[in-house]
Amino acid sequence: MGGVQISYLIEHPGYIPELAQWLFEQWDSILGEGNPDARIKKLKAHMNRDKLPIAWVAHANGQLLGTAALRVHDLEGREDLTPWLGGVFVGADFRRQGIGAALCATVEDAARSRGMQTLYLFTLDKQAWYSRLGWRVLGPCVWHQRPGEIMCKQLQTA
Repeated sequence: MGGVQISYLIEHPGYIPELAQWLFEQWDSILGEGNPDARIKKLKAHMNRDKLPIAWVAHANGQLLGTAALRVHDLEGREDLTPWLGGVFVGADFRRQGIGAALCATVEDAARSRGMQTLYLFTLDKQAWYSRLGWRVLGPCVWHQRPGEIMCKQLQTA
């Protein structure tokens, strides 16, 4: 897909309502938020460049494609692990085009440039996809009563 750009969310606040709707539809069955407002609030908290949490958006020609974030913590009970790649989501019509991988790489670069050496994530069902991107399984976890796995990636500094 040509012309894909990845920018800080703070540079494109206009995408927040659409993004909130996407994320709400994706995760509300698990989180039970009730409406996208909680999601909008959470996204607004990610409008940073210099401190965590930071969110990025992938977009092309004014069209929102996806998002990912760098967070201090992302899983209750595992505050010992930091920082986290979280909120990785690509719109249904734009999947399988490398956008998710590009978003993950952006977050990894941001963490690396901030001197962070290990990045963590948790996933319920995308272990194989993350494994292809160089992540390895650290161990099991539970998220809102769902079994998943924590994965980690060592960020090699050049």
